[in-house]
Amino acid sequence: MNLLPRPVSYVDGGRLCEYKGWETVLVDGPPGGYRLLSSDDGVLIEAHDAEGEMNALQTLRQLLGAQAFRAAGDKPSVIPACEVVDYPRFGWRGVMLDVARHFLPKREVLRYVELLSVHKLNVLHLHLTDDQGWRFEVKRYPKLTEVGSWREDSRFGDRRSGGLKGRPHGGFYTQDDLREIVAYARARHIAVIPEIDIPGHSQSAIAAYPELGVHGGGVWTDWGVNERVLNTNESTVDFYRNVFDELMDVFPAEVIGLGGDEAPGHEDGVLVRAIAEHVVSRGRRPYGWDEVLDARPLPASTVVASWRGVEGGITALGDGHDVVMCPEQHVYLDYRQSDSPGEPIPVGTLTTLEDVYAWDPVPGGLTGEEPGRLLGAQANIWTEHLDSARRVDYAAFPRLAAFAEVVWSPAEKDPGFVRRLEEHHLPRLDALGVEYRPLTGPHPWQRLPGVPGFPR
Repeated sequence: MNLLPRPVSYVDGGRLCEYKGWETVLVDGPPGGYRLLSSDDGVLIEAHDAEGEMNALQTLRQLLGAQAFRAAGDKPSVIPACEVVDYPRFGWRGVMLDVARHFLPKREVLRYVELLSVHKLNVLHLHLTDDQGWRFEVKRYPKLTEVGSWREDSRFGDRRSGGLKGRPHGGFYTQDDLREIVAYARARHIAVIPEIDIPGHSQSAIAAYPELGVHGGGVWTDWGVNERVLNTNESTVDFYRNVFDELMDVFPAEVIGLGGDEAPGHEDGVLVRAIAEHVVSRGRRPYGWDEVLDARPLPASTVVASWRGVEGGITALGDGHDVVMCPEQHVYLDYRQSDSPGEPIPVGTLTTLEDVYAWDPVPGGLTGEEPGRLLGAQANIWTEHLDSARRVDYAAFPRLAAFAEVVWSPAEKDPGFVRRLEEHHLPRLDALGVEYRPLTGPHPWQRLPGVPGFPR
């Protein structure tokens, strides 16, 4: 259990013990799992591995109360006498953060790493490039950030509105910035998976190096699917081999994202397949959105993110590929949270807190005997309409807490989830300074009246 581990066996009627620190012993058990025993003698943690110890420490922090989540001030000194036996349901418990549409400074990415750790999530998928911006420093091709990292304007609200903000937007991470993020995450047992999106969503690269594109044009100021895509010339393939080489030098992750989605005219998958094979040649695993299945045959080690529902993931499992479930109907956290007119920039499918918690990452119809493995799931936070960390907080929380419990806990749902969230976890988010959406609806300052959305 993630928010408050269950089952919890309280010793001696739930009496309190003085907190004296902890001792950890490594034992056999499921990866990421642990046993936490609190008594007058202190806290004993038995963990399968270092990640299990980290998970146990997060539970210990939860048991100490919301004050334990503050950076300074009086710390709690007592803890319930209890025994907790806990381990995750899935090995891949991820979040995709889109820093291409709206750039988040490094300090905010580090803050999100910390928030993932608090929720026992262990994968951060960084969407580093798109039509609207290139965020990864490539030393061999400096124009990617000199030209591609900023745009002259941004659509304000849904693209059908025709409105623009009237100001430029930009930013990028140096390779040292990204190495710092990777190291910070590694210390919290979180893998950072980078994504360079090809062959669509590439207008920022085409703006910097026009010879890469089928058509020209500057960094895009609009949202949605862009008809301007990369060409399949061998010179373009070589360009991206060099880009991915630098990417893999910065990111040690086993899995490397190459996008592959929403690319009109690239149904043959030539470029995707070429880069996937290059990633494999470097000893890594390609990771793409479910459109990469159009590029079959793909390297056997390719991981598929099933976002257009679950069908792509089911197909990929049947082909022998490992799969991460992230269907937009359930875990796109930029989608609107209610039908209220006060909901800021309402886009996409209605996805309430209860909807996220009710979702099961395992689709019906699977037998468990498919040649591929269902690694787990991730929630996706696209930022077309989230132009600041405050807006990302509003979209992500508390739904991300519900998602975290879904990918950690057994499939059976707890009818007391919302009560536990309100009584125990929202005070922790308050202590952490997370500007989440209240359960009763947005604060007045979280609304954006007059900014049009496009709800489905």
